[in-house]
Amino acid sequence: MTQSVPLVDITRGPILESIHYGDAVVCNAQGEIVHAWGDPDKVVLPRSSAKMLQALPLVESGAADAFGLTDAQIALSCASHGAQPIHTESVASWLSDLGLSEADLRCGSHEPSHKESRRAMLLAGETPCQLHNNCSGKHAGFLTLNKHLGGHSEYIEIDHPVQQACLSAFEEVTGETSPGFGIDGCSAPNHAVSLVGMARAMGFFAGANPEGDARNRAAYRIHRAMATYPVLISAEGRACERLINAADNKIAVKTGAEAFFIAILPEQKLGVALKITDGSTRAAECAIAAILVKLGALDPAHPHAQRYINWDIKNANGWSTGHMRPSAILN
Repeated sequence: MTQSVPLVDITRGPILESIHYGDAVVCNAQGEIVHAWGDPDKVVLPRSSAKMLQALPLVESGAADAFGLTDAQIALSCASHGAQPIHTESVASWLSDLGLSEADLRCGSHEPSHKESRRAMLLAGETPCQLHNNCSGKHAGFLTLNKHLGGHSEYIEIDHPVQQACLSAFEEVTGETSPGFGIDGCSAPNHAVSLVGMARAMGFFAGANPEGDARNRAAYRIHRAMATYPVLISAEGRACERLINAADNKIAVKTGAEAFFIAILPEQKLGVALKITDGSTRAAECAIAAILVKLGALDPAHPHAQRYINWDIKNANGWSTGHMRPSAILN
C-alpha cells in the first residue's frame, strides 16, 4: 500500500525538528488524477471540507430559490465560521425568515473561535448559544432544505430526508459508495470517502457549467459564493479567508477538522483534497498554500502566501527560532 509522504518540515535553527506526513490529490474536471502525493485511495473523513457537498441539495433541489436565499447565505451554508456578529446575526435573521429560531438548530453550542468575538462575549457576561456554533450556517441550510422537503424536526438523523439527500449528492459527485460515516462535531453525519473521491468532487465543482443542468448550476453558484464571501465561510484572519483573498477571490478553499483541506480552482478546472496524517491544522495550511502555488492559483510572493509557505516561528521574546515550510516533494 502507498504510504503517506512528508509534506511539511519544521526547523529550529539549522535543525529539522519535526516532519508532518500526509496525502494529497489533484483531479481535473473529468475526475482524472493530475497530481498525487502519498496514497490517493486513503479512506478519510473530510469533516467540514465536505460542506459544499452538503449544501448541494439545498441549491440543486430548488429550496434555495424557493426561500429566496442570497449568495451570502449560500456561503454561510458552507461555513466553519468564527461566530463574529456578521455570522451570528446573519444566521439568526435567516432562521427568522424561515419562521424558525435558534432552538430549531441541532448543532449544539460552543464559544466563538474568533478571539475578539469571544472576548466581547465574556466581557458582556454572555453565554454562547447554537448560533455561535461554527456550523450554524450549515444547519440553517439543512433547515431550509427540510422546509422544502417537509421533513420532521430531527434533520440530523441519518435516515432523515435531508441527510439522505446529502448522502446521495455526496456519493454521486465523489463517484463512490461511502463505506460509512462518523458523527461530526455539530452532530450531523460526516461520510467517509477516498481522498481521490474528494478531489474528484472538487474537480467537478471547479469545472461546473453555470449554463448546465441543475447540479452544474448549483455547484457553480456554491463555489462562487464561497469565493465571493471568504469572511462568511471562515473569519477575519483565518487561513481560508486569507488564501481566497490572496487569490483575488478566484478560488474557493475550505478547511476541515483534523487537518483536512480542499481547494476548487475554476480557472485551472482543478480540485484538490489534502489530509495531514497527524491532524495538524498548521501543517495543512502550509501544504494547501504550497499546492495552490504549484498549480498557479496563488502568487508565492503575496504576503498571505508567504505567511503559510514560509511560516516564521517565534518564541515568547518575539525571536525567530525556526520555520515551517513545504517539504521538498511539494517544491
